Amino acid sequence: MEVEFVKKNHSKMKSKARMQASTENDGRDIEIRFITKDPRYAIAELPLSVHNSIDANELNTLINGFLAESNLVHHQVEFDFLVCSQFLRTSLIDHITEKGIPFENLIDVEYIEKYPSPEPKDCLIHDDWVSAIAVLEKWILTGSYDNMIHIWTLQGEHLLDVPGHRAPVKAVAWIYINVHNASFASASMDQICMIWNWDMKKNSVECIYVCKGHRRSIEALGINFERTLIATGGWDNMLHLWSLSTQDDNEESSSKKAKLEHANRTKTPKCTMKGHKQAISGIIWSGRMEIITGSWDHTIKIWDTELGGIKHEIHGDKCFFDIDYSPHSRAVIAGSADQHVRLYDPRSTEGTIAKAKFTSHTQWVAAVHWAPEDEHLFVSGAYDNTVKLWDTRSPKVPLFDLLGHEDKVLVCDWSYDKLILSGGADNTLRIFKSKPFDS
Repeated sequence: MEVEFVKKNHSKMKSKARMQASTENDGRDIEIRFITKDPRYAIAELPLSVHNSIDANELNTLINGFLAESNLVHHQVEFDFLVCSQFLRTSLIDHITEKGIPFENLIDVEYIEKYPSPEPKDCLIHDDWVSAIAVLEKWILTGSYDNMIHIWTLQGEHLLDVPGHRAPVKAVAWIYINVHNASFASASMDQICMIWNWDMKKNSVECIYVCKGHRRSIEALGINFERTLIATGGWDNMLHLWSLSTQDDNEESSSKKAKLEHANRTKTPKCTMKGHKQAISGIIWSGRMEIITGSWDHTIKIWDTELGGIKHEIHGDKCFFDIDYSPHSRAVIAGSADQHVRLYDPRSTEGTIAKAKFTSHTQWVAAVHWAPEDEHLFVSGAYDNTVKLWDTRSPKVPLFDLLGHEDKVLVCDWSYDKLILSGGADNTLRIFKSKPFDS
């Protein structure tokens, strides 16, 4: 499109805007300017008068009309509209009034193509509750209340049952994958964390190490960026660190104890950190030496693993059931017993650390997970049987409800950009395509 063409047709656009946005309301017009960062849909950024009651649906019709007249698109495109850094979900006048923007200002309305609606892909049946999920490359790990770890392909093919735990598996994580084999970790209500090696050619799994030290159920685990340390936490309120090397740093290789432990494939904690007063429910590494934990004690704690202590603490009103950290926005999301998801910026020096509250679930929020490649998108799963896909710029309304579970959702994962996975008390792992595979 030539910009001159749009300018010549701006009067026609302005007239069309007034016609399409007019209502029986006698309210005044508002001056807006459409802007976009997407060059495929760029039109001239010129002021336009619209009725103050205009909403997102009417703006969508309006912008599609402009694009059609400018020969930019030949099909209907669905857009979302950002006003004052938040999606427009009400009338324009209500939105800017809530934001405290003067009626007389020229309002920038940024339009972006809507995120596509996720589509159900697979439903993988387990023998009991699905309580843990991890995805890496083309493989899926699940942990279940049947005491088993299960290995699947992204296409939904079941490859292997992995026995070993004596109680429900509450957390799983991949350590590495190469051409011939892979390594992963699991944690269970049986109070142990196990490290496994998977021989892909033989499709057989062997337990390499058993990590013993917790006195009650383990609820969460996290692998550091270098794949050298595992952090675990659970109902004994302790945060344990375990070395993934063949020899723990705090043991002398010449000692009888070290030799005996190695022979028995047993590891003891490299480090134990105390601070939580109730169960640790979520663990995520946010830096090379930094761990973030969420707990039933209503706190989120940030730990310095080098110093072995707490750097920072965030207090909430209810139990935290899960947390996740985004390296893109450097923000933390947390699911809570008060049915909300909250976004925190631990490094914020302006205002409160709590930056947003996402309200739509009607039961406990048990699971949260950031999108791997987008600083705005995340999913949450709750005891109301739903998974919700959120954009941080729309805290009051999720982008989509992902339906299908017939009982409470216990865990969700969005490690692979094109797939959202969730597990629940209906014994299913549900997989949704979050975007087309050819995108």
